[in-house]
Amino acid sequence: MPDKIDHIDRMLLRALQQDANLSQRELAEKIGLSQNACWRRLKALNDAGALKGATARIDRAQLGLDLVVFVMLRTRHHSADWLERFRRHVLTIPEVVDFHRIGGDYDYQLKVVTEDMASYDKVYQRLISGVELDSVTSYFAMEAIAEGRPLPL
Repeated sequence: MPDKIDHIDRMLLRALQQDANLSQRELAEKIGLSQNACWRRLKALNDAGALKGATARIDRAQLGLDLVVFVMLRTRHHSADWLERFRRHVLTIPEVVDFHRIGGDYDYQLKVVTEDMASYDKVYQRLISGVELDSVTSYFAMEAIAEGRPLPL
């Protein structure tokens, strides 16, 4: 991290979360910096790893990706070797857009985005074919009330 992320860095990060398409000139004007100062701060944030590239937010419905499934997994295996095999396996499934190891009743949570139930079943079959799991519970989203919200800076 830069020595200290100050309120100007936070303003830059907030603005980029809202619109990563802003030119450096537009971003500098929005924050009230010179282009040079803006560039130096962005470079420091990039070098420190606070910024991890830029991505586009895509409307799932426009692409026919209408089904969102939260998959809760439980396993009896907790060795480092098993976890590494499991991570590698899950990361080969492109429909898995979020993947977390969690505490509580389950060990892992996946967010799967796909076209429909038949497509999800293919993801499910692929998921369970790669590693031994104790239980798999799927929760189907009925409505996305808020999705991909910016971090609270």
